Amino acid sequence: MDQSNALHTLPAQPRDFGFFIDGRWEEAGPRAIFERTSPAHDRVVTRITRCTREDVDRAVGVARAAFEDGRWSRLSGAERAAVLLRAAAGIRGRLHELALLETLETGKPIGQSLGEVEGGAGIYEYAAGAARALHGDAFNNLGDRMFGLVTREPIGVVGLITPWNFPFFILSERVPFILAAGCTIVAKPSEVTSATTLLMAEILAEAGLPDGVFNVVTGSGAEIGQALTEHPDIDMVSFTGSTAVGRKALLASAGNFKKLGLELGGKNPQIVFADANLEDAADGVVFGLCFNAGQCCVSGSRLVVEKSVAAQFEALVADRIARLRIGDPLDPRTQMGAIVTEAQNRTILGYIEAGGREGARLVCGGGALASETGRYIRPTVFGDVTRDMTIFREEIFGPVLTISTFETLDEAIEIANDTVYGLAASIWTTNLETSTQAFRRVRAGRVWVNTTIAGGPELPIGGFKQSGTGRETGIYGVEEYTQVKTVHIALGRREPWVA
Repeated sequence: MDQSNALHTLPAQPRDFGFFIDGRWEEAGPRAIFERTSPAHDRVVTRITRCTREDVDRAVGVARAAFEDGRWSRLSGAERAAVLLRAAAGIRGRLHELALLETLETGKPIGQSLGEVEGGAGIYEYAAGAARALHGDAFNNLGDRMFGLVTREPIGVVGLITPWNFPFFILSERVPFILAAGCTIVAKPSEVTSATTLLMAEILAEAGLPDGVFNVVTGSGAEIGQALTEHPDIDMVSFTGSTAVGRKALLASAGNFKKLGLELGGKNPQIVFADANLEDAADGVVFGLCFNAGQCCVSGSRLVVEKSVAAQFEALVADRIARLRIGDPLDPRTQMGAIVTEAQNRTILGYIEAGGREGARLVCGGGALASETGRYIRPTVFGDVTRDMTIFREEIFGPVLTISTFETLDEAIEIANDTVYGLAASIWTTNLETSTQAFRRVRAGRVWVNTTIAGGPELPIGGFKQSGTGRETGIYGVEEYTQVKTVHIALGRREPWVA
């Protein structure tokens, strides 16, 4: 079977994985094994090791030794960049292998997985440039007898905890920037989507990353993730996941006052003004709702539309959803795949039931999509949604859209900001003044104008309010994993203090 056909075929046997410490694969041995079932096919596709706290201790010890002896932290930016560029080439060389594993474990369409893996390679290339651009400051304004420097130094050992919705892409938004800063890493992927993180460890090793700089331990968040956030020899934790679990990570990090970077939940508004190109806006709203089956922290799950065009726009959205291709994620024509786990499937269906129970008007969708295998949910839109409804206030993490209407810009901004979250927002209008006023006033870390879920690694990402702290990607993403040191250099003889 050629590589192209294999990309669209369910493998005959599941793939077994150990874990990765100090540049080497470790066998599962007597440890328990987690069998990951494809959410689209109900077949076991990978077997993942359940590591122990002792494995975490060993991985952290290895990462600490690798940091302290300078095998990576003391290299030049050019040397780090060379490794990151080779890693990007390694990703592209294993594009189909990575994409297939990503689809099998997450249920997302294979075309989407290919795009995300290819995009991940591009992020490594950007971060390679950032490794060479990272710098401090000089202060030549302290007079003839003093010169000042501000240096940026790697923060140390980073515990990296990543989620199940974008296992490879979110890993790519973190790892190359952490490495560009000169840090070492102990990564803990989601238990249900560990395969591509483990393969990335192998790719980095083959790219020349020194042993011990990138280590992967696998297992549950409750045990392995908690061990990382509590560990006294971890200098910083980067966590991406729900706000509820992020709060636990924040409390666990207090033991040694470690720095914490958090990208958490969102309840993101799509604000559509009457003067927008409504066809484009409707297509963007459906994409923002259905991309990754709505299992996306920046999903546009709240439509805030100007009242004068609300009925027309609602019909445009419903029409596009009716034409959406939902089904087997290995089919290259599929646009929306399966729901990642049975637990998440029940959660989404529970919110859909709550919407009807609380009096929202069902526009389209409303339940599961029948299939011989797997779990699929029809994209669901609710109209006449009030701000006290559960579906308006809580993050659903599925393809469920609420519709609220406004008559003035002030009212639109009030509705958009009426949430504890502040991760992302989209604004649709052809008026420059309207868009500028709106993006200035919306409280969100990322704002898109006349597009949604777009952009590359050049700009930073992160949240306001309970959507998180810190920033990833861009030059900010490298600086996030550094600490600042101030140096004063006296010039000439000292003026005696003691006569």
